[in-house]
Amino acid sequence: MSRFVIEPPPQASVAVAGNSGRFPVRRIICVGRNYAEHAREMGSDPDREPPFFFMKPADAVTDGGVIPYPPLTASLHYEVELVVAIGAPGDHVAPGDGLALAYGYGVGVDLTRRDLQNAAKSAGRPWEWGKAFDFSAPCGPLSPVSAGGRAAPDARLSLTVNGQLRQTGVISDMIWSVPEIIANVSGAMRLAPGDLIFTGTPAGVGPLSPGDVVAARIDGLPPLDFSIAPRA
Repeated sequence: MSRFVIEPPPQASVAVAGNSGRFPVRRIICVGRNYAEHAREMGSDPDREPPFFFMKPADAVTDGGVIPYPPLTASLHYEVELVVAIGAPGDHVAPGDGLALAYGYGVGVDLTRRDLQNAAKSAGRPWEWGKAFDFSAPCGPLSPVSAGGRAAPDARLSLTVNGQLRQTGVISDMIWSVPEIIANVSGAMRLAPGDLIFTGTPAGVGPLSPGDVVAARIDGLPPLDFSIAPRA
């Protein structure tokens, strides 16, 4: 007999390159404004102030494919990001030890209902309604560290929409590096296997329309492709 009073929801997960098994997702942690030019385009000072974070539910993750245009918005934006998958627990981790927690790396896109996010900012309210919606965290297959997966500082990020380049940058453009991000998060909450960290996006964010085809890339990592379905 089940110990649950209702059927448990399916386990959210991400594909793993070269493996039929999947990476179970516990939660999704996102870093805000971690590239200087993106901070400027969003109207913020890119000085190296302490990083800040927001969350998405685990079941916001999706492999890509066809993603529904979400409700309540007329301004769906893309943000290409390096994703770090956590494979070992840790709290109050020193920056020099941060990479030891990584299971692997992937390409992600933080989809954002920008109009809802901006309205929340103006009202001094949380961002969740603009960030934490269904299918808002497409993620490509993870490249495990054990198989050579890495986030090289000179790796280039890019995103195209319908074949046109919209975003480009390199990992070393991050204000806060991957080890520093892991250290910061682990000082606020205990990281555990299954956590995903979306590490921020370079400049060039912009809107998506129904029918758009998105290709997100990071050098050395499996690609992520998806399209936006017509509005419901």
